[in-house]
Amino acid sequence: MNRLALRMLSCSVLISLALAGGVQAQGAPAVTGLPDFTGIVQKNAPSVVHVEAKYNGKKAGKGRSSGRAAPDAPDDDDPQMEMFRRFFGMPMMPSPEEQQRTSLGSGFIISADGYVLTNNHVVDGADTITVRLQDRRTLTAKVVGSDPQYDIALLKVDGKGSLPAVSIGDSRALKPGQWVLAIGSPFGFDYTVTQGIISAVGRNLGSQDQPYTSFIQTDVPINRGNSGGPLFDLQGRVVGVNSQIYSNTGGYQGVAFSIPIDVAMNVVKQIKEKGYVSRGMLGVTVQALTDDMARAFKLDSGSGAAVTQVMPGSGADKAGLRPGDVILSYNGQAINQSADLPPLVGQTPPGSKATVEILRDGKKQAVPVVVSEMPRDKTALLAGGDADKSAAHAGATALGLSVQDLDGDTRQQLGLKAGEGVGIASVTGAVAARAGLQSGDVILMVNQKKVGNAAAFREATRDAKPGDTVLLLVRHGDQSGFIGLTVPGGKND
Repeated sequence: MNRLALRMLSCSVLISLALAGGVQAQGAPAVTGLPDFTGIVQKNAPSVVHVEAKYNGKKAGKGRSSGRAAPDAPDDDDPQMEMFRRFFGMPMMPSPEEQQRTSLGSGFIISADGYVLTNNHVVDGADTITVRLQDRRTLTAKVVGSDPQYDIALLKVDGKGSLPAVSIGDSRALKPGQWVLAIGSPFGFDYTVTQGIISAVGRNLGSQDQPYTSFIQTDVPINRGNSGGPLFDLQGRVVGVNSQIYSNTGGYQGVAFSIPIDVAMNVVKQIKEKGYVSRGMLGVTVQALTDDMARAFKLDSGSGAAVTQVMPGSGADKAGLRPGDVILSYNGQAINQSADLPPLVGQTPPGSKATVEILRDGKKQAVPVVVSEMPRDKTALLAGGDADKSAAHAGATALGLSVQDLDGDTRQQLGLKAGEGVGIASVTGAVAARAGLQSGDVILMVNQKKVGNAAAFREATRDAKPGDTVLLLVRHGDQSGFIGLTVPGGKND
């Protein structure tokens, strides 16, 4: 090999070594290695606890099963919601003499005097609760307070002011792509460490799953027993409380959800100060926009939440909001889907004023609303409960209806005022039938205009041409929802 070849080879080796060592060509992105989590684990593992909740044979503790997470009565026929699961430990079957059941979860110490944070569903209804520390000490815990809607429980143990506490971070500053770390007790294996990245922030799961929480979505492996455990950022600060996974098998499938620590600590503050958690209430029921509804509202996209009901006497009612309004933003934050509204309203302090941007009759306007306090243990017509379920069959449909006037007795039974609504006598069109309309339903509005009899309905729909979308506000039972019907024969049919 000649001298020139040796120089070229030497230069090539040096370049390769430089690139391998992190030296980069001009303009290339910085090359960094994977983070080392050992320091975070060593510092914070002593603050993570193993939670054990026991139930006697006569009590049904609500938190024991590993079924889907729903704040109210579950809808067992909803296959999608069955995939959302709150998890804690595998139940340990007792001997007949013990007549007890035990479930396992995780938690973390938030103050040296013994306050411990975990999920409500881990300890709900338990007769006795114990927490075990990393040094194997076992302490009896009592529930100071809890909130099922946020799925947060505050426990207290006798720490004598010497327990190791975590550092609290700021979940509002999180961004997709950031590294995060979980420590917990999956399947009872204490102090298991898993890591991943933030997949999304502000993830809302809809009306069936903690509608007032905007979750942190991660790909951190979370399984039974991780519920209630902490989610750390790279600075070793807690940014979330691990709560749910999305799974159709019961095991981790790459999608996990954590409650933002800012939400959890607000719950802690309220529990300490007044013993319960209050939420703001706007006083409307809203519905997601379908493509047909967006066309009928003359919107460029399906962003927004359509108001279907307004609670009499509520802040929304006093501010003049009405069915047919489309909420576009709340206090300057865009409402991309109906599920975005409840968390924003719920975290608004009752008695404060909020600005609601709406679309009415094709024009945008800002409406100031005084937010009231949500009645405790109430979920109907709250801070924007989603009415999608009542309009689940809305879609690309067409008119095909026979209507009739309502008599006074019928209106009284339905809670309607005189001159309000027209009844569906029969469904004559196939597309209307596919939309779910049926005899006995009541049409309250056509294209955002109230109708009170058959003549008014016919007048309101008289000019509809093929391809036009007619927006109906329909009452089915005690639920109201918008349905967009597109006249067949047009380009949108």
